[in-house]
Amino acid sequence: MSDAEWAVVHDTMPVHGWLEGRGGQPESYCPRQMVDAVRYLVAGGITWRAMPADFPAWDRVYAFFRRWWDKGLTVEFPDRSRGRVRQAAGRDVEPTAGIIDAQSVKAAASVPAATKGFDGGKKVNGRKRHIVVDILGLLLTVMVTAASVTDRDAGRTLLVRLRERHRRVMRVWADGGCTGRLVDLARDAWRIALTVVRRSDDTSGFTVLPKRWLVERMFAWLMHSRRLARDYETRTDTSEAVTKWAMSAVMSRRLARRAR
Repeated sequence: MSDAEWAVVHDTMPVHGWLEGRGGQPESYCPRQMVDAVRYLVAGGITWRAMPADFPAWDRVYAFFRRWWDKGLTVEFPDRSRGRVRQAAGRDVEPTAGIIDAQSVKAAASVPAATKGFDGGKKVNGRKRHIVVDILGLLLTVMVTAASVTDRDAGRTLLVRLRERHRRVMRVWADGGCTGRLVDLARDAWRIALTVVRRSDDTSGFTVLPKRWLVERMFAWLMHSRRLARDYETRTDTSEAVTKWAMSAVMSRRLARRAR
């Protein structure tokens, strides 16, 4: 990270308890080095043991990565960055609308068979990332499943996560995979108006669909991180954490450019 970007990241990092007199032990390593190391792994697609010698030992970086996820800091960190990006764009910190979609990616040999499957529509054997983004295309929540899980089935759990974290979201746009009972369930259980955006029957070839292009752009942003080009993680929650780290890098770079 550049100094300008680190200034942005430092302002959005969670405050450790020992700094507020709530006990705990100070970090043994520089936070900037740790954040840089995790982002290097996500962007470069390297293995943990291939961490360059310029960073702390790989097991210490992994312990930092795991500790942040277990304590919920990996979710809190990008949420703070997203709030600042939204404010800079003249919007409220909390979103009121979102777009839902899924992306199937191949799984590495290290992925257990129990957490991967075959997506017959995309002809992909691996996992599927189900995400919700706001109206600016910024990640709100993510859930990783086997690629065989349909968008409709995963959408129930994903909308529950969305409602728990972002209570002001009242409208969500989706593709044809979320039709049927999920629309009624979203309205009755969570008071979310789920609107399906369909392609016109007489349309051929590629066409930009209203609202849906925002989530497709989000997938393009994620593909810049080589760790996400294929799912390498043994656990699905680790895959979700890597996605959060990739999105936090996108937002911190945007904020750093605005600060120039």
